Amino acid sequence: MKKSTKTTKTTAKQGKGVKTAAATKGATKIATKPKAERKPAAGDKPKRRSALDAAAEVLRKAGKPMRSQELITAMADQGLWSSPNGKTPAATLYSALLREIQQKGSEARFKKTDRGQFEYAGGGR
Repeated sequence: MKKSTKTTKTTAKQGKGVKTAAATKGATKIATKPKAERKPAAGDKPKRRSALDAAAEVLRKAGKPMRSQELITAMADQGLWSSPNGKTPAATLYSALLREIQQKGSEARFKKTDRGQFEYAGGGR
């Protein structure tokens, strides 16, 4: 629930200048739990593996260049990653692979070997 502000809120039924209960100074406060109790600790949930991390593992194990569609299939078969209802996961992975290569340069985990094919370069994490 939002905290009340000091401005006066009016509605058409109440008429001008009539304050709502949330805007009045004497409004009752709703008891809330301290922040530490409301939010679960970050260590409670295991971190989901990204498609790039899974692709790096598949390429490292394969030891040969692969296309993005082959990577998507291999990642799903090995239980490393599956698309959360995406229509074109191969295109998304292809774009992410190219973006990492472009942004990280020689430190990228991937290397483009041929048109549409990538191999594990060993850089990065």
